[in-house]
Amino acid sequence: MSECIKCKGEVLPMHAEAGHKICVSCRDKRAAQVRASWCVVQLYSKGNYQLVTDLSDLTRTNPKRTT
Repeated sequence: MSECIKCKGEVLPMHAEAGHKICVSCRDKRAAQVRASWCVVQLYSKGNYQLVTDLSDLTRTNPKRTT
């Protein structure tokens, strides 16, 4: 088995053959960190849900908000 470059744990043989150098546990932790920064909202009334990455888009989603 291959060794994880982050935690020195074991990388499954099928993952190592696919070119992965990080174990499943470390990949799951990284994916959770990335997902924590996602924000999905309706940008306008009755609109589709969309991924928001710009804070100014997020502040425009509530028309009743006064600044």
